[in-house]
Amino acid sequence: MNAHVRSVNRSDHKGTVKTPATAITLTPAGVAGDAHAGAWHRQVSLLAEEDVLRFTQRTGRAIQPGEFAENITTAGLALNQLRIPDRLTIGPCELEVTQLGKACHGEGCAIFREVGQCLMPKEGIFCKVITPGLIRPGDPMQWTPRELPCQVVTLSDRASQGIYPDQSGPAVADILREHFAGGPWRVAIQTTLIPDDATLLRAQIAQARAAGSALLVTTGGTGLGPRDITPDVLRPMLDREIPGIMEQIRVTYAAQHPAAVLSRSLAGQIGDMLVFCLPGSRRAVLEYMTEIRKTLDHALRMIRGMDQH
Repeated sequence: MNAHVRSVNRSDHKGTVKTPATAITLTPAGVAGDAHAGAWHRQVSLLAEEDVLRFTQRTGRAIQPGEFAENITTAGLALNQLRIPDRLTIGPCELEVTQLGKACHGEGCAIFREVGQCLMPKEGIFCKVITPGLIRPGDPMQWTPRELPCQVVTLSDRASQGIYPDQSGPAVADILREHFAGGPWRVAIQTTLIPDDATLLRAQIAQARAAGSALLVTTGGTGLGPRDITPDVLRPMLDREIPGIMEQIRVTYAAQHPAAVLSRSLAGQIGDMLVFCLPGSRRAVLEYMTEIRKTLDHALRMIRGMDQH
């Protein structure tokens, strides 16, 4: 079955079911006249008709388009395959996926009160409008998977000369792949090895920004040696520093490794790119990334204005 729009739905008030319409107009703020339109990331909600039918078979409760408060009921596309930041072309419009699922209103949801279940937390997806336009039932849909670039840069004179292999950069990349696997983000992780050179590092940062990278992790060059220049290059380029996470990591591991307090690691933002500057040993990378992972998704959402609530 070709992917297409089954129904378009809107409502004037939040917390109510949406009513099918003959057409909806997507504006830069979302569905014109819909209560959920606005300057945020959850402008348009979508739910697959196939998931609704399975819900009906499971619960015995027939569901009409819009009853789960979705703006667009789809057919012929498994929405659970989509990830952030995939794109959907619907008729003349383009949407970017910004969130998978959301918390149910619980007792505030009529269907949940009836059957004790809801679809939106696991099956619904949310998008922001990239290209406005008019959408009608029957309009074709096309899914374009996209990847969020992530850059890992190792700074090491000796590793770049082939004296020994780079272990810290591949360790960061492996941890990131494991972290993002099966999650809401679709990412592409690129690793680069350069000498401890300020000009080359600035060039790597510029390339990461030009590529639209969401995350930049450097490893190496955070110590007290004459060639340890990574934080000195990065700090003036930050739009914001995020000091708490590195302070906490240094305190956490100083009891086991007293020299940890000498690390000049840092974290911050360059535009909407999240930056972490880590030490160069594989052991330190494993320790630092263990702590960074705890807040990584939340930080990425915050930078992009994606409030999960």
